[in-house]
Amino acid sequence: MFVRIYGLVYIYAMDISNYLKQLADQTRLRSLMLLRKEGELCVCELTYALGLSQPKISRHLAHLREANIVQGRREGLWVYYSLHRDMPAWAINILDSALLGAESSEPFSSDHDSLCSMPSRPGAACCA
Repeated sequence: MFVRIYGLVYIYAMDISNYLKQLADQTRLRSLMLLRKEGELCVCELTYALGLSQPKISRHLAHLREANIVQGRREGLWVYYSLHRDMPAWAINILDSALLGAESSEPFSSDHDSLCSMPSRPGAACCA
């Protein structure tokens, strides 16, 4: 959501209750945690890592895109997603805290392991 201030300037404003609702869904949270850790992923990488169908992943990414939590960029046949560039610091801090607290527990650790074992990854992030 963008809010107009002083007539001509728009700033990015995120509704905290909507943000937390988006994080409350496990598929969205798992996707966001992978995006935060890897930076940018395509739909096929998320599908492989989470073990879910492409339509389900795409539907959840659409919800996150509509809430201005993620942004997509098309490159040929692939659509790559990353956290929205204008995401406020408090929203990133919440996601970072969730990642720190849960990255070694299931299903989050196996999501990352699955992603790292994906053959022929289009983006081929390092998966450190």
